[in-house]
Amino acid sequence: MSTKAEDNERFVRAYQTKLGLRADGWAGVNTFDSLYEAGQAPSGQTLSTFKTGDFTEKVCLEILSHEAIIREAYKDSVGVWTWSAGITSASGHSVERYKDNPQTIQRCLEVFVWLLKTKYGPEVLAAFKGHRLTEEQWAAAVSFHWNTGAIGRASWVELWKAGRVAEAKAKFMEWRKPADIIKRREAERDLFFDGKWSNDGKTTTYDVAKPSYAPRWSSAKRIDIRTDLKEALAKA
Repeated sequence: MSTKAEDNERFVRAYQTKLGLRADGWAGVNTFDSLYEAGQAPSGQTLSTFKTGDFTEKVCLEILSHEAIIREAYKDSVGVWTWSAGITSASGHSVERYKDNPQTIQRCLEVFVWLLKTKYGPEVLAAFKGHRLTEEQWAAAVSFHWNTGAIGRASWVELWKAGRVAEAKAKFMEWRKPADIIKRREAERDLFFDGKWSNDGKTTTYDVAKPSYAPRWSSAKRIDIRTDLKEALAKA
């Protein structure tokens, strides 16, 4: 059974052939949605209301499924003060204020959403300027950038924009260090190129061990964050 992404790519290829273009599966501004809007989509196809740049609940949940939420500041594996869903002061939001000062899950998510909208989202939009992304592609690209900070220099982005999809998919997996990031990178790859979501609406929380200020790994707890995320998005 084919995925939505595969169906969409076949449609774009067929339309490119009809127009006498190189059938590479990417038609620049003539993406699936723009062709649909021009009245060219086959009957029975539906148009998503998603617009590239939107931070929907589904997009945010996908990113959070790869993160953990720690409600007070802690030291990561290399000693950097970190808080919430992997936020450091390098983001522009000082996290040292949360040392011995745990926040609510909703507050953690409010800052997470704010950073997505003011920093990480705009940087991903700049990297894909002139190209539409599906909701799946947008979620995967932002997740990749939230984790690596490298959307502006990742070669897979330029390959994908050039229509070299298979090469882009292979290059995506070059970002696989440390080894424990591989599972996340595979999920992001499968979401971007094959439209396969992986989140279940939950993330993991940890307490902070003191005096080391490292995460207390034995305190891991899976929680449903959908209600808190809805409220955080409503306030953004």
